[in-house]
Amino acid sequence: MTATARLPRSLKVIHGLGSVAYGIKDNGFSVFLLIFYNQVLGIDAGIVGTVIMAALIFDAFADPIIGELSDRTQSKWGRRLPWLYASAIPLGVIWMLLWHPPEMDQTGTIIWLFCTAVLARTLVSMCEVPSIALVPEITADYDERTRLMRYRFLFGWAGGLLILIFAYGIFFTGPKGVSDPVGYDAYSLCGALMMTGAVLISALGQHKWVATQSPPAPRGAGLRHALTEVKATLSNRAFLWLTSAALFGLINQGITFALSNYQLAFLWQLEQMQMLYYALMLFGTVIVAFVVVPPLSGRLGKKNAAILLAIISLTFNSAMYLGWLLDLVPGAPDNPSILYMFSFLIVSNGAAVGMMMLTSSMMADVVEASQQETGRRSEGLFFAGYFFMQKCAVGIGTFFAGMILTFANFPQEAVPGKVNAAVLDGLALYYMVALATLGIIGISILRHFPISRESHNERLRVLNSKAESAS
Repeated sequence: MTATARLPRSLKVIHGLGSVAYGIKDNGFSVFLLIFYNQVLGIDAGIVGTVIMAALIFDAFADPIIGELSDRTQSKWGRRLPWLYASAIPLGVIWMLLWHPPEMDQTGTIIWLFCTAVLARTLVSMCEVPSIALVPEITADYDERTRLMRYRFLFGWAGGLLILIFAYGIFFTGPKGVSDPVGYDAYSLCGALMMTGAVLISALGQHKWVATQSPPAPRGAGLRHALTEVKATLSNRAFLWLTSAALFGLINQGITFALSNYQLAFLWQLEQMQMLYYALMLFGTVIVAFVVVPPLSGRLGKKNAAILLAIISLTFNSAMYLGWLLDLVPGAPDNPSILYMFSFLIVSNGAAVGMMMLTSSMMADVVEASQQETGRRSEGLFFAGYFFMQKCAVGIGTFFAGMILTFANFPQEAVPGKVNAAVLDGLALYYMVALATLGIIGISILRHFPISRESHNERLRVLNSKAESAS
């Protein structure tokens, strides 16, 4: 593809389809894993949060290795497709095992959680890192990358929300709700089939577009040389500013997802049918972001648009919980208004999703900035580094969520509508303060990202001139 070629919609759709697996994984790890091991298996929330954080950080170190190996892969199908074909089926198997620990003592269950979580996340990386690394390979256009990235987010959220709808509408409809261990059998099987199927269909659908002989692998022998190249690549200034800013935003996301079931069931006291409305409302916010991001980015540029959306998200999220603490929520604490919560969440989540679309597109632009400095294209390594940070952030966010529950003195085996009001106030306060603090820091860092549309286009012109001179 040339820098200015408009991609066919069919390619955007089939490329984005692969991110369904990532969305289902995020839904499982961020929404259900903490409550499954805490409320179903009876392990303390703080311990579960700590174990998940340790597992995700441990697993995250595999991402740069996957990215570098993907960049160096040589085959007649290109650098990325072999990874997608090889990892899809093992991913489904490990996903089932994560939700089916054998009968053992608490220590054994914790070890099982750690090991299967590491394997599941690593296999997702083997699907996601090579897949998203195709974005800067498919197109070099500043705005077309954003349009392509929108489809990844659309399908990623669609996968996560579809399994969420199945969970609340089919799998957990009994009196125990999300604390019913039987529901997790169907939840895990459905997720495994969707993840494996999405990765394979996406890879096969893109085959005719991207299956070309790989360029020669980067020269250099030995581990030391490879590590030197990795260090030089990941020291890029634009990459460091972007990942540092994203770290704080993704910690916020990790906290939000990990606490979502606690907030929905105990703070906002949503009933089963309202849970379905909530899932549909979330997907509506993704559609809003999908439509709004291109014109906003076209007018303001990616960085300024991302900053604006982050400010909007942070403001509305904080206002929602400040209203709770100031007793402004209609019907609270016994029967809080779902319309109040939805009205704030539509704006907050829509802006947050749009901001994440833009930062992912900004990461694609870092590829040429590094190429100009090092002479190498390292798409896989950059997105692997981004995922490394993302996994660390989600793990830290889950840890913070466990600590928030502990500081709020949230009870074991809690029953909706019967949790002390002071506990709910503590949950709202600690959550609001954590998100506001982390969000402000992230926005302050993002302001320093150095790549604009103009600098990107000029960089492409210089690189193309060098390529033409060398040929």
